Amino acid sequence: MWFFNKMCTSKTRLDGKTVVITGASSGIGKETARDLYARGARVILACRNMEKTNEAVEDIKNNPPSWVTKVEYKNNVGELAIYLLDLRSFKSVGDCAKNLLTNEVAIHILINNAGMAAASSYEKTEDGNETTLQVNHLSHFLLTLLLLPKMQSSSPNCRIINVSSLTYICADIDFDDINLERSYALFKSYARSKLANILFTKELADRLRKANIHGINVYCIHPGIIPTEVLWRMSNNAMKRQQMRPVFIIQTVAFPLHIGRQTIVITPKNCGMYPVVFYIWNQKKISPHF
Repeated sequence: MWFFNKMCTSKTRLDGKTVVITGASSGIGKETARDLYARGARVILACRNMEKTNEAVEDIKNNPPSWVTKVEYKNNVGELAIYLLDLRSFKSVGDCAKNLLTNEVAIHILINNAGMAAASSYEKTEDGNETTLQVNHLSHFLLTLLLLPKMQSSSPNCRIINVSSLTYICADIDFDDINLERSYALFKSYARSKLANILFTKELADRLRKANIHGINVYCIHPGIIPTEVLWRMSNNAMKRQQMRPVFIIQTVAFPLHIGRQTIVITPKNCGMYPVVFYIWNQKKISPHF
C-alpha cells in the first residue's frame, strides 16, 4: 500500500517549542520524535523502559529523517530529554506529570502516542482497570488533565494530539462491563480503547470551548496501518487465541513506519498528506474524514 502515501514536505521549524511524546522509544512515537527534533523542538520522550529509550535517543541523534541532510541535522536540531512514565500505573503518571510541571518552563505540544496491543489473556493493572483500557486511554486522560495548566500558561498555539485508530468503528463501550470482565476479547479491547480516545478528544475540545480556554487545540488522528510493535504483538496474541482474521487483513495493507510519523507530524505543522484521518466533531456521528 506504500504507493498511496505522500511525504510531508513542510520545512516549518519548531524552535523554542517543547513537545511531550508518550511511547517514543520505538515505532511511530520514535519517528515523530526524530522529525520534531530535526525541526528544533525540545522533545521529551516519556517512556517506561529507560534502557530502550536511551537507545532510541542515540539513534535519533545519529540518524536524521529522510528529508534533512546529516550536515543540516547536526547544526539545526533541538534537544532530547527522557522522563519515566509507566502508563500501567496512575502513580507513575502522577509522578511524571509532577516532574514535567516542576522542570519544564513550558509545554506546547502533547502527543499521547503510547499504546499496547490487547493481551492474549485478561489482565488488570494495580489500579484495578483492564490493562489495555488504562494504558491506551485512562492514563493518557489523566496525564492530559494534569498537564493542562502548564499548557494553558504556554499558549497560544498549543496542541494536544491523541493517536487513535480506525479500529474504533468495530467498538462499542458497555459501561455495565467497563473492564470487560464478562466479555473480554483482544481485538474488542483494543478497538474500545481507541474509541475512548476519540470520545475523550471530542469532550475535551468541547469543555475547553465552554470554559473559554483558547490557545489549546485538540486533535485525534488515525496514523494509518503501520507495522509497529503494537501490530506484531496483536498478531502474536491473536494467534494464541485463534483470532487471526482481522489482524491478518490489517497486516496486508500496512504502511511503512515513517508514514505513521508523517500523520502525526502534520498536526503540529499543518502540512497535508494522504492517507490521513481526522475526526470531524461537528457531525452528529463520529466519522473519518479523508
